[in-house]
Amino acid sequence: MGVVASQSFKNVISTYLGFFIGAINTLFLYTKFLSDEYYGMVGYMLSLAYVIMPIMAFGTHNTIVKFYSVFKTKKTLNSFLTLMLFLPMVLIIPITLIGYFSYESIGEFLSSKNTIIKSYLLHTLIIAVSLAYFEIFFAWAKVQMKTVFGNFMKEVFHRVGAMVLLFLLFLDVLDVEGFMVGLVVVYVLRMVIMKIFAFFVYHPVFIVSKLINLKEVLSYSFLIIIAGSIATILLDVDKVMLGHYIPIEEIAYYNVAIFIAAVIAVPQRSMHQILLPLSAQYINNKDIDSLDDLAKRSSITLFLISGLIFILIITNIKQLYHIIPEEFSNALFVVFIISLAKLYDALLGSNNAILFNSDYYRMVLFLGVILVVLMVILNIIFIPLFGINGAALATFLAMFVYNTIKLFFVYRKFKIIPFTMATVKIGGLILSSILIFYFWDFNFHPILNIALKSSLIGGVYLFVIHKFKLSENISNFLDKFIKLN
Repeated sequence: MGVVASQSFKNVISTYLGFFIGAINTLFLYTKFLSDEYYGMVGYMLSLAYVIMPIMAFGTHNTIVKFYSVFKTKKTLNSFLTLMLFLPMVLIIPITLIGYFSYESIGEFLSSKNTIIKSYLLHTLIIAVSLAYFEIFFAWAKVQMKTVFGNFMKEVFHRVGAMVLLFLLFLDVLDVEGFMVGLVVVYVLRMVIMKIFAFFVYHPVFIVSKLINLKEVLSYSFLIIIAGSIATILLDVDKVMLGHYIPIEEIAYYNVAIFIAAVIAVPQRSMHQILLPLSAQYINNKDIDSLDDLAKRSSITLFLISGLIFILIITNIKQLYHIIPEEFSNALFVVFIISLAKLYDALLGSNNAILFNSDYYRMVLFLGVILVVLMVILNIIFIPLFGINGAALATFLAMFVYNTIKLFFVYRKFKIIPFTMATVKIGGLILSSILIFYFWDFNFHPILNIALKSSLIGGVYLFVIHKFKLSENISNFLDKFIKLN
């Protein structure tokens, strides 16, 4: 766990820095400097770009991670990487042509409820391509066990860019159209910088030669387009569908709630960058014992860390909504239900990394397609009834079912389950902490209230973890920290 712990810790720092900047943007700058309509449009545009990104990437970012350690010679490795760089063009070029020649009809369909959407379809397409190649270049560096810089670019760069653009908008240096174009430039620039870093880590040698396992590589890439899209779709299709049913400004309220809940996923996202290549390596080497150990350690660590964040969000959410515009508090239920879904996701540890790098991804693909259909149906049912709360409920149900099936599938095929007795103890600690701290607040300003309450909760939580040795990794870290002080 040395490599995992080291890079995960650095990734957590950069990811939380990104979320801190994103929190300022989401809770204050967007809500102050952009109209609700345009804020909702930004959320819709980015969500749609993320939904179609895996298609644009042709699944190659996952394929690089799965197959990189299989190739043992420079020639076959370089031939494989060359294929990965150019394969996405097989879909990007025709999709772009279809978008160009069918712009009016596509625009009319997507903007049936909100006409503003039609004006930004080209922006969305360019961002989607930039996201796709960013992930490819990140995977290029990831298989070299170099995840820190890529994670910084993934979590921090575009948020800093958005912050700069928002201040330029506030200062009237940019108008709203210039701001929207600026967002596109930020994502393109992020992709270019990631490309430079990836090629610095491993300089490409373009070789076109037939790979022995070409059929397997192409089959995986083709199928992983859908499998890799499932997690993204589960997160973003709700926002896209909201654009068809409710006024677009309400998507802004939904975005804020989703952003708050997404903070819980930061440790999992950070650790996942290194869990992916390690799991692929263990699977390719048939080292099931190491794979099992990785699954249990990652689950305990993520459940503890994400559990603390979950407690802090749930116990402080009412105070947080006192410091942003009142209408955003309509999404309080969204925060609760999506936070719970994110916590369950963190509890699974390296479960996703095992599945995406195993030979059983086809079954996951099949189940995932069914669940995406289920989520769309649930959104169609719940959004007209409950609005943004209905979208959140549909997302929670779909993610819960999907993650539970994947959990049982890994156990059945690998006899690996990430849970131990420590899992039960941690669950009890999280539940008791919420019951104790949710129903009272200090009679101070909301910001001071949040700071004091969070400090108290954090202190008690860390004391219990260290006292009862719930996590070997975290206890060792706390021991070192105590000795330094």
